[in-house]
Amino acid sequence: MDSFGYGWHHLPPDSRFRRGWFIYDKVLVMSTFPPCPSCGSEYTYEDGAMYLCPECAHEWAKDAGSDADTDARVIKDANGNLLQDGDSVTVIKDLKVKGSSSVVKVGTKVKNIRLVDGDHDIDCKIDGIGAMKLKSEFVKKS
Repeated sequence: MDSFGYGWHHLPPDSRFRRGWFIYDKVLVMSTFPPCPSCGSEYTYEDGAMYLCPECAHEWAKDAGSDADTDARVIKDANGNLLQDGDSVTVIKDLKVKGSSSVVKVGTKVKNIRLVDGDHDIDCKIDGIGAMKLKSEFVKKS
């Protein structure tokens, strides 16, 4: 219902909006707006130099590159070497384990790291301690 209490029935059938398709002068035309990169919704629309998603409220620039360009993240170790998934690293500083009395000692080797988004950008398993998240500034590539 609209603000006057009327539903779609008071509008002519060729002015309705249905599932990403617009009907103009009884000719069916597909919407050319890209789907939302955040939620994948097809109900996006443009507003000036931006695209908007009404379902998740995500906004992005019309001239934004593809998703592959924005997903490229560069994570470097303490020495400036580029880290990748599956690398082995060595801890360069004693690290206290939160919520425990144990400590990850200097020189502890960590194999098969996984890079993740967030404050702690390395996800790994350390022998004797278990699954942990580390900051890349406290490791060096080995």
